[in-house]
Amino acid sequence: MAEREGNNVSKSSPPRAPAFVGLDAIRSRRKGTGEKNCCAAVGSRRDFWDRLFTEGYRADVLVQTNRGIIPAHANVLGMASPVLKSVLNNSKGRRKSISIRGVPHDAVRVFIRYLYTSWQEEMDQFVISLLVLSHCFLITSLKQECVQKMEKGFLTTENVIDVLQLARLCDAPRLCLLCCRFIAKSIDAVSASEGWKVMRKSNPELAKETVKAIKHDELRKKERLKKLEERKIYIQLHRAMEAFIHICRDGCRTIGPIDKVLKGSDAPCNFPACKGLESLVRHFAGCKNRVLGGCSHCKRMWQLLELHASLCDQTDECRVPLCKQLKEKMQYRKKKDDIMWNMLVSKVLEARIFSGAPFL
Repeated sequence: MAEREGNNVSKSSPPRAPAFVGLDAIRSRRKGTGEKNCCAAVGSRRDFWDRLFTEGYRADVLVQTNRGIIPAHANVLGMASPVLKSVLNNSKGRRKSISIRGVPHDAVRVFIRYLYTSWQEEMDQFVISLLVLSHCFLITSLKQECVQKMEKGFLTTENVIDVLQLARLCDAPRLCLLCCRFIAKSIDAVSASEGWKVMRKSNPELAKETVKAIKHDELRKKERLKKLEERKIYIQLHRAMEAFIHICRDGCRTIGPIDKVLKGSDAPCNFPACKGLESLVRHFAGCKNRVLGGCSHCKRMWQLLELHASLCDQTDECRVPLCKQLKEKMQYRKKKDDIMWNMLVSKVLEARIFSGAPFL
């Protein structure tokens, strides 16, 4: 019987091999389970600290507020805040007590709960009180959270002055900047508010500083716009130089080098300044007043030729007319004129770098 069973087993087909599982599949499974386990671990840990705070198990500190007492743990408070740690070290007795008055009871409760769990869901209602508490007890993370929440539609024309004064007292420079920007955008409405009138009477120096900061911000905006306009001009000059080289080397539409015949193609040119430069070159070639110096178009053409000569790094291979002669002439230019011209050349080079396009 045993021999027959052995023969049957040997004659039967072998079992199928399990499907191959690659390393990528294993890693993806591990990654997915790892992320889920990590989130679950963080959630359970937060629930643990939240239960410890709400139940007050073996609490050894009583936080006294305007409207009650909140039990807490000295180890948690001392590790979260150096100020609370110092207060607890100086207090005597087994049952230690801390007094936090001047803010609502619920705000103090949210503050203590944040020290346990970094809880943020109830912060919107007491964000101003929490900002004060975070400054008094040196909780940097909570102060940053309060400032971030105030950025999102919290400031109004009625409370911006109060928030500005509070931000200065609580050493929150970013919040001061946000308040100044808000005041600058709606200066008429803010100046008519009750908070502005009270600040001008109680703290006239702060009112003057605020007006000065708004004016300084407006000047910076004007300077920024002016620089942007100047950069546009330098970019246009750079594009004109590109089109100028294109005309003198390759030719376009009606004007080109002497040794090349134009095909007269109607295809649009890739250089926007090409058409205007062609008309300027034709005018320069046939103008009778350019010798006398009375033609503004010819003066512009001379300036473009000199600008190209200042930017050109080729010696004998350049196809632009008068390039070599103007390079030699620049060596005898006056020092004062040379400084101004070099400044213009450097600005055009910066525009070239800003546009990211090299000269042809």
